[in-house]
Order: sequence, then structure tokens, then C-alpha cells
Amino acid sequence: MATQDQELHVWSNMEEIFLDGSYLNNNILQSIGVFTSLKTLSLRNCGLMGSLPNQGWCDLRNLEELDIDENALDEILPYCLGNLTSLHELYISDNQFTGNLTPLANLSSLRLVSLSRNRLQISMPFLSLANLPNLKVLLGDENIMVMEPNSFHTSTPKFQLNFISLSKCTTDKGPSLQPPTFLYYQYELRYVDLSYNYFSGTVPLWLLENNTKLEELFLLGNSFTGPLLLPQLPNPNMSVIDISNNKLQGQIPTNICSTFPNLEWLFISKNAFEGNIPPCLSGMNILLILDLSGNHLSRRVPEELIKRSSLDILRLSNNNLSGKIVPMMFNTSKLSNLYFDGNNFAGKIPDIDVSATDFSHSSLEDIDLSNNIFNGKLSRRMGNLSHLKRLALSNNHFEGSIPMELCNLYELEFLKLSENNLFSSIPSCFNPPYLRHVHVKRNKLSGPLTLTFTSSSLMTLDLRGNNLTDNIPKWIGIFSALSVLLLKDNHLDGGIPIQLCKLYSLSIIDLSENMFSGLIPSCLGNLTLAMKEEKSLINTNWYVTRAYDVSRLYPGSYIEEWIQFTTKNVSYSYGGNILKFMFGVDLSCNRLIGQIPFILRNLSGIRSLNLSHNNLIGVIPSSFSKLKQIESLDLSYNNLSGRIPIQLVELNSLEVFSVAHNNLSGSTPEPKAQFGTFDESSYEGNPLLCGPPLQNDCSKIESPPTVPTTANNEREGRVVDLVTQIA
Repeated sequence: MATQDQELHVWSNMEEIFLDGSYLNNNILQSIGVFTSLKTLSLRNCGLMGSLPNQGWCDLRNLEELDIDENALDEILPYCLGNLTSLHELYISDNQFTGNLTPLANLSSLRLVSLSRNRLQISMPFLSLANLPNLKVLLGDENIMVMEPNSFHTSTPKFQLNFISLSKCTTDKGPSLQPPTFLYYQYELRYVDLSYNYFSGTVPLWLLENNTKLEELFLLGNSFTGPLLLPQLPNPNMSVIDISNNKLQGQIPTNICSTFPNLEWLFISKNAFEGNIPPCLSGMNILLILDLSGNHLSRRVPEELIKRSSLDILRLSNNNLSGKIVPMMFNTSKLSNLYFDGNNFAGKIPDIDVSATDFSHSSLEDIDLSNNIFNGKLSRRMGNLSHLKRLALSNNHFEGSIPMELCNLYELEFLKLSENNLFSSIPSCFNPPYLRHVHVKRNKLSGPLTLTFTSSSLMTLDLRGNNLTDNIPKWIGIFSALSVLLLKDNHLDGGIPIQLCKLYSLSIIDLSENMFSGLIPSCLGNLTLAMKEEKSLINTNWYVTRAYDVSRLYPGSYIEEWIQFTTKNVSYSYGGNILKFMFGVDLSCNRLIGQIPFILRNLSGIRSLNLSHNNLIGVIPSSFSKLKQIESLDLSYNNLSGRIPIQLVELNSLEVFSVAHNNLSGSTPEPKAQFGTFDESSYEGNPLLCGPPLQNDCSKIESPPTVPTTANNEREGRVVDLVTQIA
């Protein structure tokens, strides 16, 4: 008995319990009431599920901090929560709670409420929390904002918040909302995030005027319009402003520098600002990131903005800026990421005597000058940017050969020189060990493919639309990480090498519009077409973590990996997550012969297969019915014979199908499921084919000569495949 009394005494005097990451059930919440002196209870990520019980934990009247974040708790918050009158901090984020916040209405000691990523109804103007005089921090992202009628807007809250985050909330009123009116009465805010909420009207000037200690303001992803108006008095505390992705117009205010003299980050991209870049931005001594992309800014870039500023990242993409490139931009000691793409910059990139210039202080890692009207030769000076990781110069008018100096870019990971007038070949010395993505499409490169880069990290090789000749060399097999191989529209010939089959990471292959001959290697059916995160990833995103575990996500690089691939008779651009899940093979418009290897049925994840415009014979493998993910199948313009396998009607994802202009016979597949959507163009050019949607009546078509059955044909195909592999 004494032992039990001692244990009860220990329990009753325990003040802190941390069980984060343990696997628990809800019984612990019912039995934990014996810890009557408990002040801190943390059960974050413990696998708790279902509704909160109405007993046990509700009796912890001395509890000051409760953390049940990252569980699977649901239903409404129980009213017994109101018993925890000593509670200072409440963390219930990342659950599935519903209902309103009424149980919190009388917890007058609350200083922090974290309830993000639930399904809670947060009423505006916050009547449920209006009587909490000590409330300083409110985190309510990704919940439901309920907008009350104007008659309810007479209550002034007793709290003065320092920190509020209400981003990505859904509403019951649809778009065109106004910011919550309770914010009119807040004067001590330091952090405000109202992003992605469909708020409209002008940017709330009163929010800036009332809160002179405001440090960070995030209003991105709304529908604010009109000019950007700033307070008359300066706010030296403001360090971060992000008002990107709105509908703001007019000029960038010229007093932005004097109003916020200590800005570190300024994002105003994807609006409709026009005019010139305020010259005063060049004199902001601690500005690190400036993003003015996606506007209608014009005229020249202030030279001092590059030469003398403190900037790490300067992004001016997709505007109407013009002029010539400042030579000093290649020798800045501070700037690491420079994005001038999508403008009207013209002229030559100045070249200098690199031996007389000290590039050792250059910190440039990203340069994107794509989609401008530059001309002349590529600058040799770029080869001396020793820290350069990503270089994009596509869609300009550069000409001449690729300079040998680029061989010095030891740290290069991404190279995009597409859509210029470059000729000759890639220098044989160009072999950066970390190279992952190479895009040199639509130039005038000529000659055979030479062993230029041997990086084991290479994931994308895009050489489409050049004048390359000869065959694909066997050394292609050394690129063990290669995921995307695009050689379309060249003059390559010979057979398709079986070394491609050893590239187990391959997921997109485009060899179309060349002169390849011989058989289709059956070993292509052994490719896994596995999803790879890395093939769409240029650089990992970096988080900036602020107070109270609130993080903001910004990319470490704004250069993105995009490729073009033709499927469904249309050329699509793939990037990001879409590229990650795209799998396709295009061998069309060549001189391939023989039968379609039946083993291609193993490409179960393939979404597009194009073997059209070749000289293939034999039957269509019935085993293609196993390609359950396929969306586009084009076998047109060959010499295929026999019947169309009835099993193909099982392809429920198929959107485009063509077997036109072959020697097929018999009836078309039953027009059900996806095959009910295909018109006559899918089957035309087969005189012995009949049935809808063709006009040919099957009763009037003469029986064709006997042809091998699909099963016999596939057995013969195995022999052919074996011979191919041995060869």
C-alpha cells in the first residue's frame, strides 16, 4: 500500500511529459488525468486517432502547454477543453478537427494557438477568440474562414497579436473577399501571412500604417489590384515583403526604399507593374533578394543594381527590359543568382581579355539569359566563372562554335544552349563531373556523337534538331543515371544499340525522325520506366524557418528542367511533377524493320509508344493489352498485318490510337470504353479492315489470306528477339 501511495505521489507531482513520436492510443488521454500537477503535455506525432475524449486530460487544470500536433484526431473540439484555464500554448495542427473554436472562448491565459491544417471553421471577425486578452500568436493556415455578416463587425478584440498566419484558407463566400476586419484593431503585429486567400481590393494600407513594428508581410497569391500605396512614415523594422502573384498595377513606388530602408527580401513578381526599376534599389545596403519578374517593367537595368548592391539573388525575368549586358555583372563578388530571361536584351555579351581580369571573386552560380535577342559568339569569359552551376542561354541568336573555355566550368550541373545558331560540335574537353542536364537542341551541331561528357550523374541529354550523323555509339551505356534521351530530328543511322537497354533509369526515349534501321531491340522491354524524383529536380528547395515552426519555401534556383516530347499527336512540355511521372518511347519516322517485339508488353508504366512510319511487319501483339497506363499508341504507316487484337479494348487510359495505313484485316475492335471515342482516321488506309467507324461492311469484305496467329507470331518473335540480343 505504501508503494502505491508513493507512486501516486510521484504522479501527482509530475510537471512535464514528452512522448513525441511514440505510438499511443486514445486511452492515454483518458487516464492521464491522474497527473494533477502536469504543466506540459506533448503527444506530437503519436498516432492518435478519432475524437478527443471528454474526460481525463480535461481535468489537467494546471496544464500550461498542450501539444497534440501531427496526429489523426478528428470531429469537433470538446467543450471540456474550456476547463484548461491555465493553458498558455495550444498546439493542435495537422489533424482533422472540424467545427468551430467556441471551446477556446474563455481560456483567457492563452498566448499561442496553433491549429493549422485542419478543417476548423474560423469565424470572422474572430468572435470566438475576441475575449482572450493575452493572445499573441495565431497560426490558422489551411482551415475554413467563415465570413459573418457586417452586423457582427462591431466587436473589438481584446488581444493584440504579434504573429498571425492565415494562409491557404478556403471560404464559404468564394473569391473577392476583403481581409479580416479584426485586423483593423491590431497595432503590434510583427509577422503577417494572409497568402493565397482570394482577398481582393487594394493592398491594405491601414495594415502597414497601424503596425509600425511589422517585420514580415506575406500577401502573395491573392487578387489585390490598383497601385501599391505605402505609408508616409518609414518602417525601419520591415525586412521581408512578398506581394507576388496579385494584380497590382502602376509603377513600383519610388519611396519604397525610404519607407523600408532595411529590407532584406522583396518579392513583387507576377503582377502588372510597369515603368522603370526604381534606381534607389541599388542603394539598399542589406537587400539580399530582389524578385521583380513577371511584370511589364521596361527600359534599362540600373548598372549600379548589379555592380554595387548587396544582392545575392536578382530576378528580372519576363519583363520588357532592354539594353545591353553590363560587363561587370560577371565579376560581382556578391551576386550568386542572376535571371534576365524573357526580356528584350540585345547585342553581344561583351568579351574581354580573360587573362587580364580577376574572376576569383565571382560568386555567380546561376545565369539565365534565355529568351532574349542576344547575338554574336558566346562569351569566352563565362568559362572563368569557377562557381557556375547552372547556365541557360537558350532561344537567342548566338552563333559560332561552343567556346573551349566552357571546359573550365568544373562545378556545372545544368547547361541549356538550345535554339541558337551554334555549329560544329561540343568541345571534347567538356566534361564537368557533376553535369546532370544538357540541352543543346535546335542548333546546327554536326558530325558524329563523340564521347564528350562522361559524367555518371547525367540525367538529361537533349540534342534534338541538329545535323548529327553516324550511329549512336556503344559508349552511350556509360550514362547509368540517364533518364531522358532526346535525339529527334537528326541524321543518325545504323541500328538502335542494345547498350540503351542497360540504362535502367531511362524513362523517355525519342529517336524519331532519323534514319535508324534494323530491328527494334527486344531488350527495350526490360526497361523499368521507374519514377525518379531527380529527373525533374534542378536544385533542392530551401526553407527559411521563422518563429513558432512557421516555414516559408523558396527555390534554391529558378532555372527549371523542362523537356518536350510528342504524344497524342501534339508536342507537350513536361516539367516538375508532370515530368517525374512521364514515360514514353518514340521510334517513329525511321527505317526499322521486323516485328514488334512482344516483350514490349513489360513496359507496364509507359504512357506513350510511337512506332509509326517505319517498315515493321507481322501482327500487333495482343499482349499490348498489359500496357494499362498507356494514353497514346501509334502504329500507323507500317506493313502490319492480321487482325487488331480484341484485347486492346482493355486499355482504359488510351486517348489516341492509330493503326492507319497498314495491311490489317478483319473487323475493328468493339466500340466500347475508349475505343468508342476513336474515329475513322484511326483505321484508314487498311483496305481489308471493316466495321465501325469505317464505312466498310464486314459482310462485303473478302476473307484475307491466312496469316499467322498472334500467339504463333509472338513465339517466332521470341526467336528473333534472341538473335537480336546475341547480335
